[in-house]
Amino acid sequence: MKNRPAYAVDSVDHALHLAQLLQQEGSLRVTDAADRLGVSRSTAHRLLAMLVYRDFAEQGSDRRYRAGPVLRPAPVTDAPTALLRRVALPHLHDLVERVQESANLMVLVGDEVRFVLTVECDQVLRVGDRVGRVLPAYQASGGKALLATLPVEELGLRLAGSSIDLKRLRRELTLVRKRGFAINDQATESGLIALGVVVRGAQDEPVAALSIALPKVRFDRDRLPSWVGAMRACEARIHADLAQAGTGTR
Repeated sequence: MKNRPAYAVDSVDHALHLAQLLQQEGSLRVTDAADRLGVSRSTAHRLLAMLVYRDFAEQGSDRRYRAGPVLRPAPVTDAPTALLRRVALPHLHDLVERVQESANLMVLVGDEVRFVLTVECDQVLRVGDRVGRVLPAYQASGGKALLATLPVEELGLRLAGSSIDLKRLRRELTLVRKRGFAINDQATESGLIALGVVVRGAQDEPVAALSIALPKVRFDRDRLPSWVGAMRACEARIHADLAQAGTGTR
């Protein structure tokens, strides 16, 4: 038997209740959410907006809210995410200080990537926190960097359920392997460009991907070598720390 906590936080309870409704009962309008929770429409709208921000909900063209990627079943990753976050955090801070753009760490989960760490830059116009967000691996820069490490057979199996043109993707992944980094040019979000490289573990196996993301208005191809160089240096330090810590523990 579960009792309501003595010091319950109503806003948290409302948000969790909404997430539960979206997962179990399907789509909701703002008015539906307000009626179910017994709150004003403005409060329901703010709660739903936060669920969208954290990928617990999505809003369709019909303005109804539906369960987002976080609430949908997803394969479990074998990546040592707790260790990755702990080891990578100081190095991502150093990378952000050097390039003055936001940096992310992500892991491959099925045919998607899950963001497990973000360090935001201090620029007024910047790419925000992506932790918890799930994106198609073939669109995200880090996802493409990780897909480029897979054997052809495994790549086909992971993407069997997607509508992606595999022949075109394989050509792109060949280029990713050749140059050692991947680019996401507004594939996941209008006005956003990201660069991604693979992070390798203690046995040189790909365990994650590192990316920097920036507004398209600040993208300059002449700066690619310095950006990629900074990312590779960051990855080398993460790799060294993972090797010392041992990626077999979480």
